[in-house]
Amino acid sequence: MMTDKQRRFREKYLSEISPWYHGLLHIGVMYVAGISTIAWCVSQLKSPTWEWLLIIPIAIAGNFVEWGMHMHVMHRLKDVFALRAIYDRHTRQHHQYFTDNDVEIHTVREFRIVFFPWRVLIVLAVASAVFGYTASLVLGPNAGYMFPITMIGHYMVYETFHVCCHLPENAFIRNAPFISTIRRHHTAHHNMGIMMHLNMNLTFPVADWAMGTSDLNRGLLGHLFNGYDETHQKPELKPLIAKFRTAKVEEERVTLEGPKLSEDEIRTLVGAGSQA
Repeated sequence: MMTDKQRRFREKYLSEISPWYHGLLHIGVMYVAGISTIAWCVSQLKSPTWEWLLIIPIAIAGNFVEWGMHMHVMHRLKDVFALRAIYDRHTRQHHQYFTDNDVEIHTVREFRIVFFPWRVLIVLAVASAVFGYTASLVLGPNAGYMFPITMIGHYMVYETFHVCCHLPENAFIRNAPFISTIRRHHTAHHNMGIMMHLNMNLTFPVADWAMGTSDLNRGLLGHLFNGYDETHQKPELKPLIAKFRTAKVEEERVTLEGPKLSEDEIRTLVGAGSQA
């Protein structure tokens, strides 16, 4: 159940969204631009064979980059213009708007707090073009196109999985492989007690498993196909998670910069695998 503090933040945030903003236009431009770019790159391939295998290491690397950006930029303030803006949008806004007491949106206007701005896709497209051009000089043009195909594809998956984490729950989200897993994984991440430290993946929790920053004590396959199951949640985390679900603790100990944790609570997080 949403607390009064979360409700007040939502009301203030929604009141400050520009009247020119339209959620369907926001995501429509993103998906059309992203999918069109991938389709164009695929159309440029010339009888690719082994080059398709490059998708695997590029995607795995992207999963760790996703984890690293979330852990070290979105939740760690870097006083540089663009990085500071990412932190502000994520920790000070997104994590105030959503807690594990209520992670759902109900209007397309709220896409503003879920999806990244268009400039993120532009930056990613430029980066993938640079990596792709470099790879094409060494491995050939087909190999070069695999970078934008995979990197932009990963971004499309990221945004799709993320919005599935914040849409009202339904039978598809509850039962779809991978999506149900990331819904539970990300909802746990929105708990104010662990948000700065655990469950940083938004696509597949591969890096969280590898880096030990998951709230679950399972192997890789268990992480990927966990669904809504909480029986494997690390027992030492449960009291901390329960504590920060209460309105009183949220009101007294949660700031725009995240939770104010005691030394014992920090030790619990470190023991559970936190990198902090």
